[in-house]
Amino acid sequence: MTALEGPIRAMIDATNREDSDGFVAAFADDAVLVDWGREFAGRDRIARWNATENIGVHSRIAVEGVEHDGARTIVSVRVSGEGYTGGGAFVFRTGDGRITRMEITG
Repeated sequence: MTALEGPIRAMIDATNREDSDGFVAAFADDAVLVDWGREFAGRDRIARWNATENIGVHSRIAVEGVEHDGARTIVSVRVSGEGYTGGGAFVFRTGDGRITRMEITG
């Protein structure tokens, strides 16, 4: 995962060790997370999403590839756990050492 920016790596590591505080800390206060079209704006809403859709269902994220496209980082992943399982991509934007936008796509 050396090609990943620090906050992206921190978010994935926090998910895999079920560290909700670390997960939320990776995001900027006004960050936006988009999960297949559903939008969660701000750390409080992202924390609630995390509790029901990510760490709350024991997700594990395996990075399969990383691509940089201008200001975006596209991370190909394989997700396992008790919620969604399968492949997909996370598209990130970062700024000031935090994730400012994360989009979950297929």
